[in-house]
Amino acid sequence: LEKMTDLVAVWEVALSDGVHKIEFEHGTTSGKRVVYVDGKEEIRREWMFKLVGKETFTVGATKTKAAINIDAVSGFAYEYTLEINGKSLKQYIENRLKTTNTWILNLGGTDYRIVLEKDTMDVWCNGEKMETAGEFVEDGTETHFTVADHSCCIKAVSSGKRKEGIIHTLIVDNTEIPEAVE
Repeated sequence: LEKMTDLVAVWEVALSDGVHKIEFEHGTTSGKRVVYVDGKEEIRREWMFKLVGKETFTVGATKTKAAINIDAVSGFAYEYTLEINGKSLKQYIENRLKTTNTWILNLGGTDYRIVLEKDTMDVWCNGEKMETAGEFVEDGTETHFTVADHSCCIKAVSSGKRKEGIIHTLIVDNTEIPEAVE
C-alpha cells in the first residue's frame, strides 16, 4: 500500500446518507492528483502539467456532486477548496442546517443517525432511505417509520412564527429525542 505522502486536504461532509470523508493528494512535483471518498480511490491522475484546476466527482448513495478547486496562492503554495452541489462547503453546511434535521440516538447498543430532508420529507437512517407513512393530525403532520423494531415518528407542527416556520420533533417509543448539531 502506497503511503499518502502528498495528502494536502481532508474534509468531512455530512449528507443524508451519512458523514463522508474526502481526502485529496496533490503532488506538486509529479503533477499527481488523487481523490479518495471514504478511503476508496475515486480519481487518479498522473503527470498533470497544469497544477491548478478542478477535479469533479460524486459522494455517497445520492451521488451528490462535489468538486475540489486547486488554486495557486503564491509561488508554489496552493489552496484547496471543496464544493458540494456547486456551493462552497461553508455555504452548503449553512443551507443544509435550514433544509434538514438530524438526530443521533442509541437503541439497544447501536448508534443511529436519522436525517429528515424537509423539502421532500424523506427520512434516512444510517445511510438507508426509510419507508415512511405520513398522516395529518390535529396540530400538523406525523411521519411514521420503524428503526430496529422501535416505532418512530417525526411530528411537524407550526411554530406560529413566520421566521421559525415548522418545528420537527423526533419521537421514539414515546420519548422525544433532542436534535443533533453536526
